[in-house]
Amino acid sequence: MENMYYIGLDVHKKTISYCVKDVSGRIHAEGKSPATRLDLDLDLDLDLDLDLDLDLWMKTLPQPWTAAMEATIFTGWIYDHLRPHAAALKVAHPLKLRAIAAAKKKNDRIDANKITDGLRCDFLPECYMASTEIRERRRTLRYRNLLVRQTVQLKNKISGLLMEAGVSYNAEKLHKVGYFRELLKTNQDIDESLRSLLQLCRATLVHLHKIESALVRSLERNPLLTERVRRLMAIPAVGPITALSWALEVGEVSRLSSIKKAISYCGLCGAEKSSGDHNQRTPLSKQRNKHLQCVLVEAAHTAHRLSPELALLYDRERQKGNANRATLAVARKLVAYLLEIDRSQRDFLVVEKKNQAAA
Repeated sequence: MENMYYIGLDVHKKTISYCVKDVSGRIHAEGKSPATRLDLDLDLDLDLDLDLDLDLWMKTLPQPWTAAMEATIFTGWIYDHLRPHAAALKVAHPLKLRAIAAAKKKNDRIDANKITDGLRCDFLPECYMASTEIRERRRTLRYRNLLVRQTVQLKNKISGLLMEAGVSYNAEKLHKVGYFRELLKTNQDIDESLRSLLQLCRATLVHLHKIESALVRSLERNPLLTERVRRLMAIPAVGPITALSWALEVGEVSRLSSIKKAISYCGLCGAEKSSGDHNQRTPLSKQRNKHLQCVLVEAAHTAHRLSPELALLYDRERQKGNANRATLAVARKLVAYLLEIDRSQRDFLVVEKKNQAAA
């Protein structure tokens, strides 16, 4: 569009550097705006020389306009705030954008200018931006993952405190309520100071578990996810956490056009490194969704025990290499199942049981 204005935003915690250009590349405006929303409770009698916030800054922009920004921790709320006012709003992939905008001289003004040119010339490395609803629920799931990590740390701390004092205990029963209470009551090697620390750790552990369970239940009952998660959980070895992680981390499944792209997104393949006739195997790529990768690998460790088809795959790959190779093969198969069920929106059909019944 000849009358469209293009805006590049270099987003930071407190400020946003911007550059406004027309279709010919002529700069109409450059500067900085505070990364704040309009405070509706702001006293109208305050000094009008205050720096512009995003709402007042948008009123100064020529119409119509489209904008782009780099994906950062601050991008989400800025994207949601600007989206209703823009003709289009795009988010750039930070790693690919760095390769395009590499230069000897770098500052916020230059970065905003480069983003504007990328948007105007249509070579901006755009990345997927999930809907607000998905991002809010994804935040809840990732907070649940944080609680799980803290729970593991507390369990390790309880074991460490007992080992420091030379207290013998049954590792398999340590975190069971009855055994733990009996251990504190009857073991003479646990003094009063140690007992108080252990009780504090145990109380915190129980509290974290209750919060974690409540978060998972709230996500499972969410109308946006209930039916989708139910279909995914029909797949062998896919529980509520795996299903929720897939649904919330992937977002719109239509953006994964093939199984290869889905496997790459989940970080279950290595980067390609070849030259001429020489091909080199590389470790798993670091360019992945680490949350999905972790969940799928954990699910793959037990999946071969729950499905005859996955058991055959695991044994075949185990004979070719080792257990890690077999686990990755099962994880890739789970990705294929998840992608197909989510894309077709049909229930999972267990072919093995059907054949056995026919026989």
